[in-house]
Amino acid sequence: MNVDVSILIVNYNTCRLTMDCLRSVYDSETNFSYEIILIDNNSHDDSVEKISREFPGVMLIANNDNVGFARANNQGMEASSGRYVLLLNSDTVVRKDSLETMISFMDSRPDVGASGCKIILPDGSLDKACKRGFPTPSASFYYAFGFSKLFPDRPKFNGYQLGYLDPDLDYPIDCLVGAFMLLRRETIDQVGGLDEEFFMYGEDLDWCYRIKEAGWEIYYYPKTSIVHLKGGSARRRPFKIVYEFHRAMILFHRKHYSRKYNSMINGTVYAGIGVKFALSLLRNSLISLKTVPSPAQSLNSANETGARNEKNTEVNL
Repeated sequence: MNVDVSILIVNYNTCRLTMDCLRSVYDSETNFSYEIILIDNNSHDDSVEKISREFPGVMLIANNDNVGFARANNQGMEASSGRYVLLLNSDTVVRKDSLETMISFMDSRPDVGASGCKIILPDGSLDKACKRGFPTPSASFYYAFGFSKLFPDRPKFNGYQLGYLDPDLDYPIDCLVGAFMLLRRETIDQVGGLDEEFFMYGEDLDWCYRIKEAGWEIYYYPKTSIVHLKGGSARRRPFKIVYEFHRAMILFHRKHYSRKYNSMINGTVYAGIGVKFALSLLRNSLISLKTVPSPAQSLNSANETGARNEKNTEVNL
């Protein structure tokens, strides 16, 4: 059977969210055919058993280790057969028209190698990662030090999140986000898969950079949308996540920008990442101090422990 789009979903201890995501895909209203490939990174929440039982039509790849987001998606790509490949986060919910709208757009634009739709957070606001510029040293500086918020309508200060562009209009951009990223098979064949040196952050930026270098257009197309159920800003993040996030920044700069700038600028970038990493660890420590329960609080909340533990194991990639 010819398949229009292969939908890749990576699962790591996100069984409930992943099953909600799968239900939203199966509720899609589309004339295009699709296959779903789920790659499980050695979850410990019975994800494999539950998902395979409720969704027997899903092709399931069960890893014996957590191989990371990039490697898992590459495994899915190797097993896929669609003329398009869709990277879809396990913590997303697609609209009924999402697949139909995005595949129709890609069919109408053979020059576009990758596209993404509008991504909405649970509170109704825009997930700003869905349309980005490349994190050049200047764009990263203006973003990190708040200039983009001070001058939201100035392109010079908004090179990363592109806040000056209307989120309801479509246009070419530099970067999409791996939560929803639709790619043409020919593009993947030309540029290769995700760089597995990135474990769980930065691989989408790197892929977009290589796609544009190969001459393909990358497009933001907000005629449809999905919901991205990200974690709250006050949540304490595991050290592994904080570390990999900042490591990805170093990897991306070293791979694509270090040869374009002098040692002073490169040193400043790496030092800035180091400071940001230290501040993130400090933030985690402060959150931990604020959230330590008193004996009375622990006693009163004992009957909620099971539900809380289930939520806390859902580390979203």
